[in-house]
Amino acid sequence: MTYSVRQIGAANTLDYKVYLEKDGKPISPFHDIPLYADESKQILNMVVEVPRWTNAKLEISKEQKLNPIIQDTKKGKLRFVRNCFPHHGYIHNYGAFPQTWEDPTVIHPETRAAGDNDPLDVCEIGEAVSYPGQVKQVKVLGVMALLDEGETDWKVIVIDVNDPLAPKLNDIEDVEKHLPGLLRATNEWFRIYKIPDGKPENQFAFSGECKNKKYAEEVIAECNNAWKKLIAGESTVKDIELTNTTLNNSATTADAGIPAADPKPAAPIDKSIDKWFFISG
Repeated sequence: MTYSVRQIGAANTLDYKVYLEKDGKPISPFHDIPLYADESKQILNMVVEVPRWTNAKLEISKEQKLNPIIQDTKKGKLRFVRNCFPHHGYIHNYGAFPQTWEDPTVIHPETRAAGDNDPLDVCEIGEAVSYPGQVKQVKVLGVMALLDEGETDWKVIVIDVNDPLAPKLNDIEDVEKHLPGLLRATNEWFRIYKIPDGKPENQFAFSGECKNKKYAEEVIAECNNAWKKLIAGESTVKDIELTNTTLNNSATTADAGIPAADPKPAAPIDKSIDKWFFISG
C-alpha cells in the first residue's frame, strides 16, 4: 500500500491540516490504516505526528472527520513543547499506532489508572528524521507507562525496520546496549517537558522502568481490542469521529470528502520557542 499526505494550510498556523491518503484516496490514520503491516513478522504501522527535534505539538485529531493531523491548541493558541536542556523539542519521532485506543472507562490493574482516550503513543528511536503523516513500519521493543494527570499514557518504544540498527534491536535490553543513555533520556524528557509551562513533573508507573517487548505487545493487543469495540459502536464514548473509508464492517464507513491539497510554506515560529529551560533536580 502506498500512503501519502495531503497538506492544507501552513505549518505553525491554526489552518494547518495533514490528511492521509492511500493510493490517492482519503483515509483516516486512526481507523483505516491496519495496525500490522505484517503480523506474521510482528511488523506494525506507525503514523508519525511529530518529527524529532521539532517543537509543534501535532496530533491526530479525534474530533474531526477522517482525523487529520493538526497542531494542538490551548485557549485558542498553538501549543509548542519547550526545549528542556539538553533536549531540543521532541527527542524521538513521535506518533501513534492506528487502530488502537486507550479506553478511558477501563482502569489498568497495574497502573491503577484509566486510559487517556487517545490512540496508543509511539516513540520511534531510529536515526532518520520523519515528517508529519509518514507511515513507518516498525518493530516493538518495550513500553513506558506515563501517568499523565491521573491517566495511563503508554509510550511504546519502537524502531523503524529499515534503520541500520534494527537487526540488533529485538527487546528493551538491546536498546541500552546499543544506544546507551537513550532510555534514561526518554524518561527524563517525559518527566520534565511540561515544567516550563508551569505544570508539575510527570510521574511514571513501575518507578519509571521500561517494560519489555512482551509486555508492550500485551498493551498493544489490549488497545487494539478496545479500538475494535469503539469502531463497532460497543463503547460509550463522546467526541470521537469514527468516519472511515475502508472498513467493510463499520457502520461509519463513508466517502468523506475533504478539501483539495493547498500546501503553504511554514509560518515563522515565535523566537521564544527556541529558549532553553534548565530544570534542576
